[in-house]
Amino acid sequence: MFIISAAKAVVFTGIIARLFSLQINENKKYLTLSDKNRLREWRLPPVRGQFLDYFGNVIAGNLKVYQLHVVPEQVENFKYLMLRLKDILKLNDKEFSKIIKKKNSQKPWETLIISENLSWEQFSKINFYLHELVGVKPVLSVARNYPFNKTFTHVLGYVAEASENDLLNNEIIKNNHVPGLRVGKIGLEKTFENDLLGTNGVQRYEVNAYGKRISQLDHKEGVKGKNIILTLDTEVQKLSNELLAEKSGSISVMNIYTGEIIAMHSSPSFNPNLFLYGISIKDWKEIRENPLKPLLNKTVSGLYSPGSTIKPLVALSALENDVITPNQKVRCTGKMEMYGHTYHCWKEKGHGIMDLRNGIKQSCDIYFYETARKLGVDRLNLTALKFGLGNTVLKGTLANEKKGLVPSTKWKKDNLGYGWVLGETLITGIGQGYIQTTPLQLCLMTAQLANGGFEIYPRITVDKNQESLESIKYKMAQNALKQKDKQYASPRRKIEEFLNIGSKKYQPLYRNPENVKFVLEAMFGSTN
Repeated sequence: MFIISAAKAVVFTGIIARLFSLQINENKKYLTLSDKNRLREWRLPPVRGQFLDYFGNVIAGNLKVYQLHVVPEQVENFKYLMLRLKDILKLNDKEFSKIIKKKNSQKPWETLIISENLSWEQFSKINFYLHELVGVKPVLSVARNYPFNKTFTHVLGYVAEASENDLLNNEIIKNNHVPGLRVGKIGLEKTFENDLLGTNGVQRYEVNAYGKRISQLDHKEGVKGKNIILTLDTEVQKLSNELLAEKSGSISVMNIYTGEIIAMHSSPSFNPNLFLYGISIKDWKEIRENPLKPLLNKTVSGLYSPGSTIKPLVALSALENDVITPNQKVRCTGKMEMYGHTYHCWKEKGHGIMDLRNGIKQSCDIYFYETARKLGVDRLNLTALKFGLGNTVLKGTLANEKKGLVPSTKWKKDNLGYGWVLGETLITGIGQGYIQTTPLQLCLMTAQLANGGFEIYPRITVDKNQESLESIKYKMAQNALKQKDKQYASPRRKIEEFLNIGSKKYQPLYRNPENVKFVLEAMFGSTN
């Protein structure tokens, strides 16, 4: 009897001790587990910043979208769930197979995105049946939207789902990642990714035993990404798109004083909205196989022989180096012979007697063969580099921008192992041969000629601290005075140096302003 009583006492004491342990010692542990069953926390996708044009028009914005996520690890019968979702969402066999294939390629604990763009009707149905869809999570998300379709594609680029490389190479993307997060892949979307991305918001809900939301307990707003204001003018950009419709080409428009890029279009283009939820095989094949190469940003990545656009610069370089005068006469008969080679003018019968002004106006090849022969490729190289050729224009803002090539005797020897020959100098003088430029470089070169020969600093984003147009013109005028004093070595030069008049920026790229003035007058004359 005593033994039974003692046993009862031991059992009772054990029960009391266990209850004490559960309710007192392990209270926090089981309270936490209880809360995990009762509470759900959702990390919301960060709201991406917008791109605005110079006048505040949204050229890349956001739309609210409804998505459906599933975590396979939390689903007891995945096959049944998928069949149920197929019936509710009216998925066809192809869509259903794609989801199953995607699920098999992921880890069980990774979120499976069933749909990235549900209709309101589908989203409502899912929420209505949510009590029987354990493991299913309806999500209100945001998606990128490009309202002008292909008009800004090569400037802005596009976004697509974050890849493994994106997560590995960018800590900010990694820290704010949620399933289905879109990040910049090319263009300014990629360049300004860290500024545009924003941070996650968080929602906490109380749920029932089936995982259905009962009430929202807490909502923490994320920080929206920064808006980026561009110097582009939508109307000019649209006009550029229209002018190049069904053609292969590039249009660049730049302010000749501030360097602001007003329009920059490469044609043909493509609709970046096609990439938001994964481009179809048909659309991708159509873009990729287009012989006009819509994937190439011709404005900054296309390298071309500048042709006759280089002739004003050749003329200026020759004047600056005193190898010709404006009155130099050359007889154009349509061709010239040199060392057994024949060099032709574009006008088969020739232009007759040409001076420099008419040589520029008529774009006479024979005149510029002779000018280049006297100038030499090395002196032309120095002038071209000063005016923006042979280097990137936007200094890394667009990752795919190319430097181009302005050849010299040293370049050929170092890279090709051969010496320079005179015939190569002649064809360089008309923009042929080894010389390679991008359309944007030629735009900068022309802008710096058009403003009177002053260096400018191209940009495509609005800078709140940017100097006014009046201030820039004033500094150019000051620098022109200093350059004139240097040229004539007047006493006033000492006074200006003492007063520190002038600016380190917007320096003249010429030696004699009369040379630039002459070339400009000849260029304008060529349009008459």
